[in-house]
Amino acid sequence: MIEEATDIASLVKNIALDARAASLKLANVPSELKNKAILRLAELIEKEAPSLQTENEKDLEAGKAAGLTGAMLNRLELNEKRISGMIEGARQVAALPDPVGESLDTYNHPQGFTIEKVRVPIGVIGIIYESRPNVTVDCAILCLKSGNASILRGGKEAFHTNTALAKLVSKALSETGLPEKAVQLIPTTDRAAMNTLLKLNEQIQCIIPRGGEGLIRFVSENSTIPVIKHYDGICTLFVDKAADVAMAESIVVNSKTHYPSVCNAGENLLVHRDVVEFHLPQIARGLVAKGVTLKADEEAATVLENAGIDCEPASEEDWSTEYLDLIISIKVVADEEEAMAFINKYGSSHSDAIITEDAETATAFLNGVDSSTVYWNVSTRFTDGFEFGLGAEIGISTDRLHARGPMGLRELCSYKYKVVGKGQIKA
Repeated sequence: MIEEATDIASLVKNIALDARAASLKLANVPSELKNKAILRLAELIEKEAPSLQTENEKDLEAGKAAGLTGAMLNRLELNEKRISGMIEGARQVAALPDPVGESLDTYNHPQGFTIEKVRVPIGVIGIIYESRPNVTVDCAILCLKSGNASILRGGKEAFHTNTALAKLVSKALSETGLPEKAVQLIPTTDRAAMNTLLKLNEQIQCIIPRGGEGLIRFVSENSTIPVIKHYDGICTLFVDKAADVAMAESIVVNSKTHYPSVCNAGENLLVHRDVVEFHLPQIARGLVAKGVTLKADEEAATVLENAGIDCEPASEEDWSTEYLDLIISIKVVADEEEAMAFINKYGSSHSDAIITEDAETATAFLNGVDSSTVYWNVSTRFTDGFEFGLGAEIGISTDRLHARGPMGLRELCSYKYKVVGKGQIKA
């Protein structure tokens, strides 16, 4: 066992050393060449779609045998729509402006030299993720376009799919003359590999975990490398007294049921007391028609029961639970102040929405809710790099430092100062 652990540690260390060397080369690669590699990857994914689905089927069968939940299997599946999404995401990223070298600010020093602040790649980024194999491609292309090398450590449940996708990435890099080691998948799911990865702060500049709270807490507590993270996606929708009920039903049902196993799905529903007797039954019927289980506080439960709609009692724990399933918690609130206080207490600073026709109330909500993305009359399902015009995302940060919300190309850059003069010295 000791020899095996040593071999894994050596494997990961060598991957990191190769990534660091590749990152230094990649930082100076012209945009045209990076775009060429990304577009070639899109072609390869399209061409190899049947074989990718064959590999994915192996993971799905293993997942079923291991007893993965329906929500987890849904995240794992690589169907035609998701393959098309990867292809479109790659093409969109290729079409985006290259952030590397962008001038952020210029200062002309009194002694005659110029100080310019410019965007530069972070360096080597380690991405640790679970389930969703499309993350392999999203992270690879975003890191590549922003001039960063990436080390990918996917979950064991998607090992076959991730391996197949990583091979296509390597092929695209090789065919376009870019360093193949710019994107590397750790070829083992042994936990020892992750433990080693998290300590390589001399080679790796940033770690981004994508997965459940357990994974993210483990990474945050064990990494000696800076971590950009979000623990949960506890997203809340507030139906104000000035809400259009048809719009409210549409937005709430979409937020909850469009893709319930992702982090931007609605988990809590707050309804203004002044309209709860009319609005809640209509919204609830729309949710129940989609198979959603309702958990309600005492006041909401009374309204639902009077309307002949089944529900379960909500507990204090439910307000801060990310179900990732067809379940929603419902609470009646007195006004927008109570709604904002609830979100800021129980939410996870991810995505929260207000449905209202009152601009003053909406403005107070948009300013008062401490989340990375706040919506007015829009489904929370739009918190996504692709939807925000970023091409794809490497993750959604609920941190406050460096990056917040969907992380695209600019969020994968740091900056440095270039100082140009004519022999000036400090007196």
